[in-house]
Amino acid sequence: MFSRKQISPPNTPLEEEKDKYYYSKYKETQFSLNNPNLKFAALVFIFLSSWLLLLLFWFPPKTTNNVAVLHLAHKTENAETINLAAAAPTKSPFKVPTCDPSVAVYVYPLPPKFNTGLLSRCKTLNVYTDMCPHVANRGLGQPLPKLGSPAAWFATHQFIAEMIFHARVENHPCRTLDPARAALFYVPFYGGLHASSMFKEANLTARDELAVNLVDHLQAQPWWGRNSGRDHFIALGRTAWDFMRATDGPDFGANSLLNLPAVKNMSVLTVERHPWQGSNHYGIPYPSYFHPSTWQEILTWQNKVREMYRPNLFSFIGGPRKGLEKAAIRNEFIRQCGESTRCFLMNCGPSGASKCHEPSEVLKVMTESTFCLQAPGDSFTRRSTFDSVLAGCIPVFFSPHTAYTQYKWFLPEEVKTYSVYIDEKSPASRKIEDELLKISGEKVKAMREKLVDLIPSLTYAHPNATDVGFGDAVDVTLASLANHLSEMMN
Repeated sequence: MFSRKQISPPNTPLEEEKDKYYYSKYKETQFSLNNPNLKFAALVFIFLSSWLLLLLFWFPPKTTNNVAVLHLAHKTENAETINLAAAAPTKSPFKVPTCDPSVAVYVYPLPPKFNTGLLSRCKTLNVYTDMCPHVANRGLGQPLPKLGSPAAWFATHQFIAEMIFHARVENHPCRTLDPARAALFYVPFYGGLHASSMFKEANLTARDELAVNLVDHLQAQPWWGRNSGRDHFIALGRTAWDFMRATDGPDFGANSLLNLPAVKNMSVLTVERHPWQGSNHYGIPYPSYFHPSTWQEILTWQNKVREMYRPNLFSFIGGPRKGLEKAAIRNEFIRQCGESTRCFLMNCGPSGASKCHEPSEVLKVMTESTFCLQAPGDSFTRRSTFDSVLAGCIPVFFSPHTAYTQYKWFLPEEVKTYSVYIDEKSPASRKIEDELLKISGEKVKAMREKLVDLIPSLTYAHPNATDVGFGDAVDVTLASLANHLSEMMN
């Protein structure tokens, strides 16, 4: 649409007087230039002005803020992503889970001795660590303001998933208080915390007592008999090995919870399933440090991960391990990383152990690296895998049991879209840098984008959040359990 041309109104008498005034002043100024001193000053002014204009024409000032560019160069790989926040959506861009009857979950009101009652002796819940700081904030641990909002970032313990899972399900929109309407029955047993407190208990009957009591309690409930416990599930924050004591091998302190016949009828969620004997085991993510309450927090972090400047081709965070095979693998990785100018080594031996337990230091290394080596630790899996995804650092696996056979509900079936696999016994494992340099920049970018997409579903949202606007690890687990149960029943 075009606007009409405005016609100026005729001057009013007052405006005519003003024109005369300015005109008369101008005339007076012109008349005063006859003064020789003023004439010389005017000529000097005109000369300097002309010279300044000429300089500006030939040497225009640079408008770029060098400080800002330098800062961004150290922070981001791609300047095109800098303005992503400016175009932030007003509605959640993520798929938001819905609660249909198949996902209705009932939380068993267990006697406190099976969960919250254990927390009263938090100092002794782990034979190696005082767990009191870690069980705070419903299992999230202590806030980490260094990393961002203290309401979203926490120093979360790697073996605390069972507490966070319990807190999330209690406040989950799919929860039902009526067991008659439930499709899933959640048994909130803090089995991992109890197991780690009994590792040095020599009396096996005492070590197993609480697990046996739990089974007795469940089998006495009316809803257990509906499907012999097949619609029941339990979440454990430690590896399956800690609950499967072998009768013909060395005793590492495990109990026999997962060996009990009744528990074999249930679905067992654990941070590491048994690869060969865990037909009813399903891997769930280790908790990392990020527990957002809104989809905006997730989106902000995803954009930040995309922008990170990554000067290191690869990095390794870890220390030596005991045992012939484990020690050989770890020592080889430490050697290769230490000798490479493209690798950052955070050695978690005695000299570097403190930094390895500092979340801000761990994430700093990972966000500055393109690839993160994920060597098996005391068992096949590592919490570091999920820290790596959170940081957008492409994980490099050396055993299929570190992730591929563990987290099928969470990770893409096509493993090459988000990770690199190098067989730990292959010649390629002795020249890791050369193998990683073969991967094109375009492929790296696509892999990192896949990791960024995985962040929401591998994250445990804040337990107090009610409408997060994205599907977190608990949402994925409940939906997957519902599908599994439906297939099993049919």
